[in-house]
Amino acid sequence: MFAEYTASELTSIFAMQGFAGLILFSVFVLMALGLAIIFGQMGVINMAHGEFMILGAYITYLTSNLFSEYAQNLFSGYFFVAMLLAFMVTFALGALVEWAMIRHLYKRPLDTLLATWGLSLILQQLYRTVFGPREVGVTLPDWLMGSYPLTDMIEIPINGIFVMCITLVISVGVYFWMFKSRWGGQVRAVVQNREMAGAVGINTEKVDRITFALGCGIAGVAGSAFTMVGSTGPTSGQLYIVDTFLVVVFGGASSLLGTIASAFTISQAQSTMEFFLSGSMAKVLTLLVVVGILMLRPQGLFSLKIRK
Repeated sequence: MFAEYTASELTSIFAMQGFAGLILFSVFVLMALGLAIIFGQMGVINMAHGEFMILGAYITYLTSNLFSEYAQNLFSGYFFVAMLLAFMVTFALGALVEWAMIRHLYKRPLDTLLATWGLSLILQQLYRTVFGPREVGVTLPDWLMGSYPLTDMIEIPINGIFVMCITLVISVGVYFWMFKSRWGGQVRAVVQNREMAGAVGINTEKVDRITFALGCGIAGVAGSAFTMVGSTGPTSGQLYIVDTFLVVVFGGASSLLGTIASAFTISQAQSTMEFFLSGSMAKVLTLLVVVGILMLRPQGLFSLKIRK
């Protein structure tokens, strides 16, 4: 497999695929952070998580079109407005879904799986009706176009660097929100002992609603970032939902650090193997390795010790 390449070519290939893996890692992290909050902290299997991501992508697409038509002089900064709108809309929709459906299904994970799977089908059909069945793409500002030449053979896309910066900022923000804020303390208290948390005055229903909505909002931001690396279609979210669940379970459902470590491992493995093998074979090999590790360590790479 490697014999036909020289040492310098292999170095360039691994460097380029490694960076491509970092871009995939960024999308995985943004998707998995929201899912880790919803699944790991709340025990809800949200099969519509990919559709929340695609909603964020469609909002970015609409914002791009509006700015290009009505505010061309501000077009260079539209992406920041699009990310904010994507977060706000998916956050609001997440809060509505939690209030209307999810709050009735806590401690019934299989029911949440079926209910959110039905929701995902409804959202897919809604996107198909509103935006059409074809995939759409956004127009990037000039400052996000092009690449940065690292060496004569290695170039780094500027939009990939931007996506990684977004991921870093959001990951740090989620860490401080979960472990350094009063609200994060309430979330962790509800996870560990809901009855006792309610007894000391924590509004557990409000914690549930905002936590679920936050996870959906992060998925919306992931959708904005996704528009830089792929086109958006009604079913695009389903292409990532299995990988995202794999990332969360492999890293440890309740561990944000494990989610990041798992996303890095899986994205780098897939990106490198896809160059030398087919994309489907790379996914199969990655899945086999992950399943083998989970058989030896069912709790994932990292796990939180929670007193029952």
